Amino acid sequence: MVYVFLANGFEELEALAPIDILRRAGLHVMTVGVGGENITAAHKVVFTADTTVDKIELNNELDMIVLPGGMPGTLNLENDDYVQAAIDYCVKNDKYVAAICAAPSILGHKGLLKDKEAICFPGFETDLEGAKLSDSAVAVDGRFITAKGAGVCIEFALTLVRKLVSEEKAEEIRKGIQCQN
Repeated sequence: MVYVFLANGFEELEALAPIDILRRAGLHVMTVGVGGENITAAHKVVFTADTTVDKIELNNELDMIVLPGGMPGTLNLENDDYVQAAIDYCVKNDKYVAAICAAPSILGHKGLLKDKEAICFPGFETDLEGAKLSDSAVAVDGRFITAKGAGVCIEFALTLVRKLVSEEKAEEIRKGIQCQN
């Protein structure tokens, strides 16, 4: 199970690419609305989430959470107690935490990226407190996966598939969507 958190002001591509690619890989993905079921994204597109934060269960079926960036979406994620609890659960139970664009700042503020390789949208580097800034568009360090921004959302999503399924499945999807190497 993968939870993709959607908060008002999230960056559409950074949520939809992982949702699409993870579902193509055959994974069970649930979109989770923060603040309600209907969420307005950064570019005024309204999405209806599969469920809301107050209805999710944090248990062994959870493999990963995904935190899309965007503003004020990132701030809305960070200010939500349920999202914070989900991050804490994943860390405590050795589950993946994936964040893209400004969202890695949430992990940095919690001190979770100290001495870990990480990347974020340019300008948020100081928020990755104690992290080793990566030169890669997508950085993986242990159970933390971070990415630069919307321009790398397909590569970010394929990385999530590599971690949860396999390299072969990620390559199959890459070829199927005609994504360049």
